[in-house]
Formats: sequence, C-alpha cells, structure tokens
Amino acid sequence: MAMRRAQLDHLRPLQAEGKLRRVVGLTLEAVGCEAPVGARCMVSGADGNEHETEVVGFADGRLLLMPTGELHGVLPNARVRPVAGTSGVPVGDELLGRVIGADGAPLDGKGPLMVRERAPLRREPINPMSRQPIDTPLDTGVRAINALLTVGRGQRIGLFAGSGVGKSTLMGMMTRFTDADVVVVGLIGERGREVKEFVDHILGEEGRRRAVVVAAPADAPPLSRLRGAQLATAVAEHFRDQGKRVLLLMDSLTRYAQAQREIALAIGEPPATKGYPPSVFAMLPALVERAGNDATGTGSITAFYTVLTEGDDYRHDPIADAARAILDGHIVLSRDLAEAGHYPAIDIEASISRVMPAVVSREHMRSAQRFRQVYSAYRQQRDLIAVGAYQKGSDPRTDEAIALYPRLSAFLQQETDEPVGLADAETGLGAVAQVERA
Repeated sequence: MAMRRAQLDHLRPLQAEGKLRRVVGLTLEAVGCEAPVGARCMVSGADGNEHETEVVGFADGRLLLMPTGELHGVLPNARVRPVAGTSGVPVGDELLGRVIGADGAPLDGKGPLMVRERAPLRREPINPMSRQPIDTPLDTGVRAINALLTVGRGQRIGLFAGSGVGKSTLMGMMTRFTDADVVVVGLIGERGREVKEFVDHILGEEGRRRAVVVAAPADAPPLSRLRGAQLATAVAEHFRDQGKRVLLLMDSLTRYAQAQREIALAIGEPPATKGYPPSVFAMLPALVERAGNDATGTGSITAFYTVLTEGDDYRHDPIADAARAILDGHIVLSRDLAEAGHYPAIDIEASISRVMPAVVSREHMRSAQRFRQVYSAYRQQRDLIAVGAYQKGSDPRTDEAIALYPRLSAFLQQETDEPVGLADAETGLGAVAQVERA
C-alpha cells in the first residue's frame, strides 16, 4: 500500500494547474503554475485531448513550453497541467527489426511494442577515467574505410557530405556489413520519403533483423527531433550495457543542431555563430560523449554521425567545425568523385581516423601512408595532367602516380552489395604497396 501511494504521489502535479497565456511561434507561454526545465506539462485541447509539452525555459513568471507533437485545437486560457516524473523510453530486444518514432511509438504497422524495460532519455556519460581505451579494429565491410581509415571499436567519427553524394548508400553498406551485434539508426530531420526508402531498399530485410530505426522526420517539431537523437542514443546505451557491440548511425548531427537552434531562438537566446546560439555547441558534445566503450571493456558503441555541409564546404560551416573538434575522425564525401561515378565517393586526402595508429599493425600503417602519398601526388597535378601540360620525366613521383592511379582509384571503389572484410582490405592494400616498390 505504501509503495502504491508513493507511485501515485510521483504522478501528481508539481503545483496548481495553470493557464495558457499565448502562443508565439513555436513557443507556448503558461501562467499560474511552476515546473522545472525539462518537466512535462499537459495542455488541454478544445476536443478534450491533452497535448504533451516540455518546459524549455521561463521568464517573468511565465513557463515557456514546446510541444512534442502536433498542436491543434488549443484555445486561449487552455488548462496547463504540470506532471511529475517520466515513464522513460522503451528499450530491449523487442525493438530489433522495428521502426519507432521519437516518442517510442511504432511506425512500421507491426503492432504495439511489448517491451519489458524502460530507460531514461538522458544519461550521464561514462567517467572518462573509467572508459576503456579504443584498441580493437572494427570491420565496416567498406574497403576504403577498412584499409585507409580503419575504425576502432568505440570510436566516434563524422561523415561529412553535401546532398546527393551517396551518404545514405554508404550508411546502408555499413549497416549491413559492419561486424556488430546490434545496429541503431537515427534518422533525424530527414525527408519522410527517405525513411521508408532507407528501411526497405537501403537497409533491407537482412540488415533490418538486427537493427532498430528511430525516425523523427523533417516535419516533426524541433523538440521531437531532439528527442529522436536522444532516444537512439539511449537505445544504443541499453544494448551496450548488456555487453553488446553496437553500431550507432545518426543522420544527421546537423539536423539535431538545427532543432536546438529553433528552440533556443524561439525562447529568446541570442544567436552567436551564423545564427547558432551557444546552447547548440554545448549540446553537441553532451550527445556525442554518450557513445564509446563502456567501463568494463565488454560493450561498446561505435558511432557514425553525418554532418551536412553547405555548398560542400565543410571548413567554414560552424557545425562541421564543432563536430571535427569533438569526434575521433571524419570521413569526407566528395561531389567531384560522385559526379565522376566513383563510389563510395570518399575523399581520402581530406579524411582521417584518429585512432587508426592504435588499432592496426605497423605494416598496415606504412602501406596506408604510402598509398596516400602516391594518390595525393596525382591529385595535386591532376589539372596539368588533364590538359596535357605535364611533361613526363619532370617529377619521378608524379610519373609513378600517373602509372599507378588507375589501380589506386579502382581499389577505392566498391559495389554496394559486395562487402570487403578487414583482412581482405589489408591484403589488397599490401598488394598495392608491393607494386609501388617494384
């Protein structure tokens, strides 16, 4: 009886009910009630239904609320009811093979989720002194990444790309081919049409069996897009706590930042860098740092975060710049390569994996460095070569690069349905290096 009473007390309102004063843009203003930032408030509609909102700020005795879903039929002076506590988000093996929304509700028409466990939406990151180091390579099934940008288990890496350069296709390859126990995909702020295309065509039935897809499309409210990214991370954390090797694919980190920008500007936070308020740059590392290895060395979250770049220029985009600083490496997709039919369109010169030296052998590292040197020598002179202005014999390294470039370029290309394992990629890279020394 005492336990039941405590549960009821937990669900009672924090304070007396208030009223909705006004709606300004994306923000609702309520008076007559108090609740902390992050608390839930239910707003009554004209049809008798209640709409869930979250407290995102307060000013001059007013609570600033943001809806978590569609908001229709709300009238002036509508009842606002603060609610204590949260039911958490669904986690567990029952999510495998399912597509859920930012609120945890299923979107795939396969019936309700019969989950037995729930977890908090936001968790503190692991103590940095307790986190296990990254010392084991992860097989992504993509030859260019395995050979020249080797990823470590527990690494956080960015996938920088503009629109239409094969970002989703590369994500689908990694989803199907990566050596992981569970794959969690967060589709945040993308077009609704792309959600079904990714699940049915890119992910496929085989990849879907071990995957959980969290979708918060572009037409979802900004708070829903924020929650979608946090829900995907919470699901990945649950499987990591079970000792599983988790691959987390977040598409995209930019849309997550834009959602926070919409919320921050709506409640009056001043913009700082190209329209982004300071809170955006505080929330990015808070999300990213939740991924990585656990404290026991058994579970891990290897995370790929896509970063959309304006005009294909990732060097002057504030979100791309912030992402490079907090991630363990970045893979850049080139529009020039994509337009030339080179897939995956990975720009090897502009990409780097910061943990690669710690997870590959010395011979592998030397072969990768040698590959980069010859490949870069050709790319630096490609304009002169294309117009016939380069004279053979002017530079021995360039002559070597011209002779080997077709082999190097072919090595970096791969069919979307043909995985190349880590061992095969290393062997192929070594073969290229042997040819170069001959």
